[in-house]
Amino acid sequence: MKAAQITGFGTPDVLRVNEVDRPAPAAGEVLVSVGASSVNGHDTIVRAGGLKIVSGRRFPIGVGLDFAGVVVATGAGVRGVAEGDRVWGTVHPRERHVVGGAAEYVVVPATRLGHVPSSLTSVEAAALVVGGVTALIALRDAVRVAVGERVLVRGAAGGVGSAAVQLAHALGAHVTALARDRHADVLRGLGADVVLDYGTAAAEGIGPFDAVVDTVGADLGRFRRRLAPGGRMVTVGLSPGGLVEIAASVVHGPRRIRAFSANPDTAVLDDLAGYVASGSLRPVVDGVFPLDGISSAHRAFERGGVVGKQVVAVGSERG
Repeated sequence: MKAAQITGFGTPDVLRVNEVDRPAPAAGEVLVSVGASSVNGHDTIVRAGGLKIVSGRRFPIGVGLDFAGVVVATGAGVRGVAEGDRVWGTVHPRERHVVGGAAEYVVVPATRLGHVPSSLTSVEAAALVVGGVTALIALRDAVRVAVGERVLVRGAAGGVGSAAVQLAHALGAHVTALARDRHADVLRGLGADVVLDYGTAAAEGIGPFDAVVDTVGADLGRFRRRLAPGGRMVTVGLSPGGLVEIAASVVHGPRRIRAFSANPDTAVLDDLAGYVASGSLRPVVDGVFPLDGISSAHRAFERGGVVGKQVVAVGSERG
């Protein structure tokens, strides 16, 4: 089978599509024929060598954190999914993989899979997996957004941000989206009540907010100071400076900055599917690339300035 792999740490040029052995599912595992995978920050950080403690230094390294596709085989003891089921899920973000989601087939534990909503193609589903579950955990579990609260989504045009805008709206919040001004109409269509241009809107002049969802990971202190009394802040994008600010927030005040690594199980994926089924959440796809164009997909992701996700179409379904 074909699989996209990292052949050395560096730019997108280190990505190759190689012929590898097709994996077989062990007990509790599922073999999925992949229809699509998306590009996430985790993928680009691993490729650049920023997570060597997880990925190791032995090559090749598989790429692609998420996937959507069809079950083709199950190992002993698997319950809840069967051959022919359309599923979505992720590989484990804290384990080394020779084959990731950007491959023709992937094996994962059944507990990391959910059923794809019937309304979505594989391309659309892949665009929602990581961004959707990250936004859901951030809003529902990390900052516990309540009806009527004022929520700021920083980096609202990205994969996590565009999902967070929709989910915050679905949870009954008043949503302020911070993004490029040219994305204002799209973000209002996703549920943003207010859209501010991050190039001109100074943090000191906005808010206060009951909750801040940050996808940038830098300059966190300025936005933490825009929290109302009892306000909460979570960041899903980390930088070395951001880690220092998170630590300082725990020591120097009640409004600490939360952080987490989304690691979804079946229950979270099923919750996400419920929001899709209700019409509260839809995928936002910026570009679709073939598997052998994964280097171009990574370049498009790193250029930024777009709305939504870059998706790698792997199987016959192109959406």
